[in-house]
Amino acid sequence: MPEARLEDSGSGLATAGDGWFVVNVRAAEWWRSETFGSGCGFESQEFEFPQLGINLRVLETGEPNGLYHSENQQEAFLVLSGECRLLVEGEERLLRPWDFFHSPAGTEHILVGAGDGPCVILMAGARMGTSWQVRYPVSELAARYGASAEEETTDFKQAYARFEPSKRGRPSCWDDLPWS
Repeated sequence: MPEARLEDSGSGLATAGDGWFVVNVRAAEWWRSETFGSGCGFESQEFEFPQLGINLRVLETGEPNGLYHSENQQEAFLVLSGECRLLVEGEERLLRPWDFFHSPAGTEHILVGAGDGPCVILMAGARMGTSWQVRYPVSELAARYGASAEEETTDFKQAYARFEPSKRGRPSCWDDLPWS
């Protein structure tokens, strides 16, 4: 297997082909959302990893990492620094550094930044090609954090229609993050 080429996307290095590669978080491509925090996916939109999605997410206080949802594949989350609220199956839990959350397929969940500074979370999820499905239920708990769908749907575009899309760029709290 050859080494993948990395190219500067304007917000860091992203894969420009298949193959193995090494990239430092400081140099990798980053995306930011006005609503849902910032992320480093380690892969480009053109060359996604086919079996495992893995990324770092940075959430500032009050920012959810998306909308409350469940997937038909398992996911895993490890808090590396800071604090966040886990909204899971209608319950709320505070997570701190080194807390791990396993989300079996079908588990409704979302994470929301908490505490005095940014939270960094390592996220991983199984990918099973075209069989991957997400459901966005309406949740009173998630709505308190701006993280509920307005009506239940399995359509990503419908669920996120009212939000600005993410743009390339680093988190505004970059200098406060562990690797800076």
